[in-house]
Amino acid sequence: MADTAFQVEVVSVEERLWSGDATFVIAQTTEGELGVLAHHEPLFGQLISGGAVAIDTVSGERLSAAIRGGFLSVTGEKVTVLADGAEWASSLVESDVRRALESAADGSDEQAVAQGRLRAIEFLANK
Repeated sequence: MADTAFQVEVVSVEERLWSGDATFVIAQTTEGELGVLAHHEPLFGQLISGGAVAIDTVSGERLSAAIRGGFLSVTGEKVTVLADGAEWASSLVESDVRRALESAADGSDEQAVAQGRLRAIEFLANK
């Protein structure tokens, strides 16, 4: 496990949301969707507003959060998600999110938030 696991920390402006060991992280950045495995080359990326992050823990659980902007820092041993705001997909109701997405104006902040929530739900479902 030591060869495939790395430390992940998810923090928002308000609090530390999660910290632990993972085997895989997916994040939506301004450069596209990025997958991170152990020993990834260092990088720093900007998370999109209305994006999502998924974490596969060493215990086999998938965690997923809707992200409202921020940054992703990757070193050889650690991934840090610095989110402007975040909410766990497990706390969202898909039908409510879809309704919000349908009623949101094109290009609005509400649309971006709903898209991020839906992507987080999809990440959680596609473990």
